[in-house]
Amino acid sequence: MSQIEKNKLKTDQAWEQLYTRLEQDGLLDKPTSDKQILYRTGLMKWVAAIVILCVSVITVIFLRQGRTPETALLTLHNNEASTTLITTLEDGSIVYLADNSRLSYPKHFQREKREVSLQGNALFDVSGNKARPFLIETEQARIEVLGTSFNIKSSDKNIFELAVRRGLVKVTLKKNGERTLVKAGQTVSLLSDQLQVTPTQDNEQFSNYTRRIQFKDEKLVDILHVINLEYPKTSLKTTPDLENRRLTVCFYNNSPAMVAELICAALKLKCTQENNTWIISEP
Repeated sequence: MSQIEKNKLKTDQAWEQLYTRLEQDGLLDKPTSDKQILYRTGLMKWVAAIVILCVSVITVIFLRQGRTPETALLTLHNNEASTTLITTLEDGSIVYLADNSRLSYPKHFQREKREVSLQGNALFDVSGNKARPFLIETEQARIEVLGTSFNIKSSDKNIFELAVRRGLVKVTLKKNGERTLVKAGQTVSLLSDQLQVTPTQDNEQFSNYTRRIQFKDEKLVDILHVINLEYPKTSLKTTPDLENRRLTVCFYNNSPAMVAELICAALKLKCTQENNTWIISEP
């Protein structure tokens, strides 16, 4: 049956129901001729069609209004080999996404929680907010944090590992609901469908994410913040009017001074040094 025939059938059914209801309520006069019968029949069909159209329009408007900004997901996919793709989320949390990994997240987080999903490996540096827990969905587990730094490995269906650099993380296994808390210096692994917590043996896994890093269309202020986290003894700053300038750039074991020079070259800005601080400004 074609769509036109389906619509016609719906219209006929709606008319029959409407006509019967009006007749039962005594709102219809008895027709006195065949012409009146045909006229009223056609008129009622048009009324029914208009009612169906109005209901359809209202439904579409309602569904569109239900699509809030929180439900619109963005996807970040790192296709670069041996390169970490870094992004700063709306709440200030930083995600270091490893190669062949994918992150899905909303443009705006919900009021009561901050939820993202991960396929692959990533290092998270979550900004603290007790009123809005940070939730990460992976294929094997659900992770809940308030503010901490940790590394997740979930590149395979049978592999899940989480190492906490600082803070406290709660991990819930989806398959059986098993839960455990993991604190700084500990690693939780999935072994034989069970979570096992052990002392972290490989501390180099955290620094591996920052050897070769890339930013895609990131704000200058967020790029400088990431660099400052890696080099606490130095500081990169910029003027307020430049903070929202966006930049796509890649760094490979560059010092803060070299990072500042590369940014200035890309954006045609100038860099001045004051002790251990590099200030990026208009020329």
